[in-house]
Amino acid sequence: MTRRVRKAVLPVAGLGTRVLPGAKTTPKNMLNVFDRPILSYVIEEGRAAGIEHFVFIVGRGQGAIEDYFDAAPEIEGALEAKGKTDILAEVRRDLPKPGQMSFVRQMAPLGLGHAVWCARDIIGDEPFAVMLPDMLMAADPAALAQAVNAHSEVGGNIVVVEPAPEGEAHKYGIVDLESQTGRLNRMRGMVEKPAPGTEPSNLFISGRYVLQPEIFPLLEKQGKGAGGEIQLTDAMAELMKLQPFHALEYDGVTYDCGDKLGLLRANVAFALRHPSLGQSARDVISALL
Repeated sequence: MTRRVRKAVLPVAGLGTRVLPGAKTTPKNMLNVFDRPILSYVIEEGRAAGIEHFVFIVGRGQGAIEDYFDAAPEIEGALEAKGKTDILAEVRRDLPKPGQMSFVRQMAPLGLGHAVWCARDIIGDEPFAVMLPDMLMAADPAALAQAVNAHSEVGGNIVVVEPAPEGEAHKYGIVDLESQTGRLNRMRGMVEKPAPGTEPSNLFISGRYVLQPEIFPLLEKQGKGAGGEIQLTDAMAELMKLQPFHALEYDGVTYDCGDKLGLLRANVAFALRHPSLGQSARDVISALL
């Protein structure tokens, strides 16, 4: 019987070099997308997928992340006193219940694989999700919910993928499928930035995973890979020799907030889809154009 996915790891310790100087004093995942921080959307996605415990892998100088997900008595008290209940509700929307969030310090920037490995004691022996917060995913149902549903169907490990832009598959980590029928297909490998014309598919890994805990001992032994870092994909390739992996082509749109233009696209897209301010946002954008 497939165990339910209850926990998610969020590696947020990156320096955000592609969005400097904006990320110089503000953690990159705390930068706003329209009306709230990037992480607010990611946590909302996780909760929609049934995640009960979020494990943040943080670095030095990122206390603002922990503070954001804590109560702010002065702000909340002032809003309550002035009767600004709508804003108060927005301020409180992301607050966790006690024990629903953990913060683990990654002592050195040794790569995504090392960041995930840092969560091993909190995750324990159960399947878990990995959510790369740079990637905002607009989807209904939520992207991670689609992955969790796929996991409940086939078990094993799930990698969320999407089609690469025409002619750009060589820029990404591409999945190699046994066959391609529908949106959920068994994998036989992964290729990091294949040479143009050699891509095994046009589907790239887009920032959401469901992994089994057996990944942790592999990460512990994993040597440095591309970029001199401990790569999660290297350990996944080893685990694939022992357990099934499926690629899920999710139904939605991804916005890469890791660079300035991607962050701009996300701001415009999420402004336009805002339930109450969307039309006003459209008017503002149209006036500028």
